[in-house]
Amino acid sequence: MPDKKKEEKTFIEEIEINAGELVEQVKKLIAEGNVRRLIIKKANDDLLLEIPLNTGVAVGSVLTIFAPVLAALGAMAALLAKVKIQIVRIQD
Repeated sequence: MPDKKKEEKTFIEEIEINAGELVEQVKKLIAEGNVRRLIIKKANDDLLLEIPLNTGVAVGSVLTIFAPVLAALGAMAALLAKVKIQIVRIQD
């Protein structure tokens, strides 16, 4: 009998933070493990970056893989005052 793929249930939350906190906040969200995707926008809702995250990947390796992305986020944060992060989470 073929395996039926379990349907993933997700929900979205949005937070607004000072741009200077962006890199640390993204690191924390990645470490949580139940985050499926991060969408980073300017305060006026213009899309800056979308980061897809795979479940089941070790946190250390994810941070290593996304090191260039985190560096880019730091550079973007220097140019902005506030950003919004949409967090797509997997519901248990």
